[in-house]
Amino acid sequence: MTSLSGQSNVNAALPLTLNGAVAEWLGAGRQVAEAIVIEATGAAPVPIGGRMIIAGEEDFQGSVSGGCVEADVIAAALDVMAFGKPDTMTFGIGDEVAWRSGLPCGSTIRVYIRPLNDHNATLFTEASAAVSRDRQPRVIATSLIDGSSTAYTDGAGAPAGVADVFKSGTSKLAVTSAGETFLHALTPPPRIVVIGATHIAQVLQQMATAIGYDLVIIDPRSAFTSTTRFGAQTAITGWPESNLSAFANDNYTAIVTLTHVGHIDDDALKIALRANCRYIGALGSRRTHAARVDRLKAAGFKDAELARIQAPVGLDIGGRAPGEIAVSILGQIVAAFNGKLGT
Repeated sequence: MTSLSGQSNVNAALPLTLNGAVAEWLGAGRQVAEAIVIEATGAAPVPIGGRMIIAGEEDFQGSVSGGCVEADVIAAALDVMAFGKPDTMTFGIGDEVAWRSGLPCGSTIRVYIRPLNDHNATLFTEASAAVSRDRQPRVIATSLIDGSSTAYTDGAGAPAGVADVFKSGTSKLAVTSAGETFLHALTPPPRIVVIGATHIAQVLQQMATAIGYDLVIIDPRSAFTSTTRFGAQTAITGWPESNLSAFANDNYTAIVTLTHVGHIDDDALKIALRANCRYIGALGSRRTHAARVDRLKAAGFKDAELARIQAPVGLDIGGRAPGEIAVSILGQIVAAFNGKLGT
């Protein structure tokens, strides 16, 4: 099973404003630099793969430290653009610049800065778009020596280090015969498929979208999936057995059943349990879930398989209102995507 760590989440769904700014600035004939976190330890505010795009002192998008060292990175980026050569900066807890800039979090980050040209910018933008379109990861290998990049569409035939990044889904710095190379894992945006166009799903849709997760809702009840309740591109009117399989066998997908209608939720759970999805959650009390487990056992599922279902769904935060339940569900899903479920 492909893993997805917290470090790679930042690589998944890059903000449109970031790539959009690159295209706009380069299209206007401006010089542009890219700063990227290539190493991070401790409680780093931005994980490996975090990007920042700079075209001037006041023209930048993204972040490499949550605001702590950005001013110094921008200053270095101006020099990189002026001289046309990449640079690497390291900030740590004992670093005077880091303390002056406000990085007292006990972490160390290493930031690589390079001039961006049309080729490298297009390479990254097209790879990001392809990842979102076909939900297959990509890896971009960037030489720290000259800033040149190569995109890989899969691990087959790729160098060993690149193949490893495809398997782990985690960006890393590698040392090769050609010197240091940053292997940037671009992974599909985490996706939540909700069975049940309920009031909880309405809140979940808003919150999931706000943090960059894709969300799809499936419900056979057309009154529930109306465009007045959900966007036209979000809700599918149909039965799980006809629509869920298209999404389920994807390790970057979480499936949540919210209809509270036994046969609808059961049908969805049967598909999810046979698939390679990242997370499975089901709304309902412990008594409701116990009855559900009995039905699924009668359908042939074993205890080990049924243990994948998070039920009652969500983190135990004591909430009962729809919004609070949605918060608890999203929190548990985020934990699952960051490898922290059950810790």
